[in-house]
Amino acid sequence: MMKIGIMADSHENMDMINRACTRFNEANVEIVLHAGDIISPITAKEFKLLSSKFIGVFGNNDGEKRLLKERFKEFGGELYESPYKLVVDNKKTLLYHIPEFLPELVKAESFDLIIYGHTHKIEIKQGKTTVINPGECGGWMTKRCTIAILDTKDMSVELVDLCST
Repeated sequence: MMKIGIMADSHENMDMINRACTRFNEANVEIVLHAGDIISPITAKEFKLLSSKFIGVFGNNDGEKRLLKERFKEFGGELYESPYKLVVDNKKTLLYHIPEFLPELVKAESFDLIIYGHTHKIEIKQGKTTVINPGECGGWMTKRCTIAILDTKDMSVELVDLCST
């Protein structure tokens, strides 16, 4: 069992990225999964504050992918094309940005955990497959800056509002 930090759509909001990393460190998460739209390599300056491992996927607005990968690699962060499949604490996980085929993926029950972004809308659905969109970390569209923390012990999800911290 472990805690997983989940975020998406940080859109280069350096202050909120810093707050997210601080909150993840305080919660002792073992890994942070980012569902895309980091935007630019300068954000690595804030993400390297993480005490945990970092894995992310590219979103539709991410530019400078080569340099993003290089900057994140400097602190051990990993960035992949979306979708990306991985296993975290024995949970088959799909990390992707645009929620294409989401109902079909949930119905297929091939994954224990599906994490996505792009819509900037919070979604947490629990069942055989837990689905999480943590909303937008950057807060540009909704004015809400949210991340999530998943505890794999009981698959409980804590939604964290960074604007109120």
